[in-house]
Amino acid sequence: MNSLSLLLEIGTEDLPARFLPSATQQLKENSRIILKENHIKFSDIKTYGTPRRLAMIIDGIPLMQEDRYKEVFGPSMKIAFDEKGNPIKAAVGFANSQGVNVKSLIIKNKDKREYVVAVIEEKGVHVSQLLPEILKRIVLLLHFPKSMRWGNNNIRFVRPIRWLLSLLDKEIINFEIEGIKSSNITRGHRFLSPAAFQIKDISGYKRLLGNNYVAVDQEERKKIITEKMEKLLTPVGGRPVEDKELLETVVNLVEYPVPVLGTFSEEYLKLPKELLITVMKGHQKYFAVENEEGRLTNYFVVISNTSEENSETVKIGAERVVKARFEDARFYFEEDSKKSLSERIEELRKVTFQERLGSLYEKTERIVSISGFLADRLLPLEKDRLNRAARLVKTDLITGVVREFPELQGIMGKYYAINDGEDSKVAEALKEQYLPAHSGGSLPQTDIGALLSIADKIDNIAAFFSIGLTPTGSEDPFALRRQALGIVSIILNRGYSLTLKELIDTALENLPDLKDSIEARKNILQFFENRLEAVFSDQGYSPDLIQSILQLSPDVQLGDIKERLDAVQKFKEDREYNDLLPAIKRVNNIIPKTATAELKAELLIEEAEKRLKEKLDSVRSDLTGLLKDRKYYDAINLVSSLTGPINHFFDHVLVMDKQEEIKQNRLALLNEIWKTVSVIADFSKLKENS
Repeated sequence: MNSLSLLLEIGTEDLPARFLPSATQQLKENSRIILKENHIKFSDIKTYGTPRRLAMIIDGIPLMQEDRYKEVFGPSMKIAFDEKGNPIKAAVGFANSQGVNVKSLIIKNKDKREYVVAVIEEKGVHVSQLLPEILKRIVLLLHFPKSMRWGNNNIRFVRPIRWLLSLLDKEIINFEIEGIKSSNITRGHRFLSPAAFQIKDISGYKRLLGNNYVAVDQEERKKIITEKMEKLLTPVGGRPVEDKELLETVVNLVEYPVPVLGTFSEEYLKLPKELLITVMKGHQKYFAVENEEGRLTNYFVVISNTSEENSETVKIGAERVVKARFEDARFYFEEDSKKSLSERIEELRKVTFQERLGSLYEKTERIVSISGFLADRLLPLEKDRLNRAARLVKTDLITGVVREFPELQGIMGKYYAINDGEDSKVAEALKEQYLPAHSGGSLPQTDIGALLSIADKIDNIAAFFSIGLTPTGSEDPFALRRQALGIVSIILNRGYSLTLKELIDTALENLPDLKDSIEARKNILQFFENRLEAVFSDQGYSPDLIQSILQLSPDVQLGDIKERLDAVQKFKEDREYNDLLPAIKRVNNIIPKTATAELKAELLIEEAEKRLKEKLDSVRSDLTGLLKDRKYYDAINLVSSLTGPINHFFDHVLVMDKQEEIKQNRLALLNEIWKTVSVIADFSKLKENS
């Protein structure tokens, strides 16, 4: 037999569903790395996870570990060989110490010197000899967000380990972890087939588990759930409300999935759709059902982890629970509806937003102020509506429903606003203030919602930066990175004529007792630049291109940033690009980093510098109009006409003239060139085409 299969199964107490995707991925990645470290080839690794087990099958395992060679450096060649090239005492002693023949020594360079090197062959051993330690290491390397100890054991694991199964084809690989010895014994479903049984052949592993009510392959369980739900709902004309997150969770909650159809009273459909879906998903992990038109129905699906014979019992229990949960939700909703959102504004004074940043009322005031600025700049005709939305923006946070279901913030604000008779655009904005809810998520579809979202997010960023609560490494407890990306995405999506600098300045002006606004502004701008770099990198722009434009981001509208990127990208394809770039970089390299003297035309004495000044004046006169009309590609083409005069200048003029006044004037001329072209991009950051 040329290759073998390896099976590992870690049997545990019930694992949290949210940990399973990461655990199976770790199992695969750790195994790949460890096998490679041990010079063991393989063809494929498949990992599986259920609430009671993590499993892995590796195919293509060889009988023998790979042979390998290592090189050991010894003494320098000068002291190892005599003048005739014969080995002397140092070479012989080194060869003997490494167990090789002195004649097999080779010469290699290292640190500009020649050394003798022993090439030592290490023969591979039987893989079965290595696997006990390898498998133990694979198990113990698994990391979880939360872990525990049990009994008198020293190891930590997500849940107590109850059994270990390990086979190399039909041979048991023996190892032990905290008194638990590996074997070929596994267990079926906890209730439907609790008895232990043997796996004698890896090829029968999945089939035998299936016979014992365990679908070990998570993809198979997902397929079972989706196909059986479709079959179950077709007669009632329904379909599950799409929810990939819920499907992923439920797949990892069961070993033997059996969808069961339940119903509830149609009177509950009077409640907001999102509230009903959240109740079913959040507490019970039930699938809501909608009809072909997308309207919620009074059906739901629960995924049972028991046999189909128990479906009626599961149905009755689930319907009883759903009714109780819906009654609670209706109570909160009806109680909330007794008081309008506007009546809740004053109550925000009693709710702390952040200890050093005041109450939700104070945050609301800041959002109102920022929204006023945005309305004046971008949406003057809707200023009253935007102001009203800003006044009500956080009032739903103190309602019963949102306290019970925080994920419904904004959504419930919309429903309560509609019930209060508020303008429909105001109500929609209350919902859209939290969009996008995640990276790549849906953006606000209305201008009022978009501006309200920007105002809320920039206040959060400015406020937390002002008190030093900034993201560090992978830690971002206030989701400021996501909010910055959200602001960028909204502005780019809606084409708002807005710069980051004016937006940040407006937010900072509204913060109380901000002692160092200059430092805060600097940090926030850098924070946004990092986000912009990520956004444009994802869109396929090269790093040098992004860096050439990024320095303009504080003062240039974000939409212009993208247009400039496209313009420079297009110009990179032109023949003139590789001519212009070295000329402009030469200018930048010679000009002083501090301010230069004022350019004086009467001090230009050489014909080459006079011609360069004339060309610069001509370019400037036309450049202003092109930039105003956002014709950036044409602007770069215009600037490229300076290439010839710049090169002619450097060929015929000595910049560092002995007369200080002449030298400073020539540097001033070059500085004027750099100032002119750098309003388009920082050409010093660009790379020449190869």
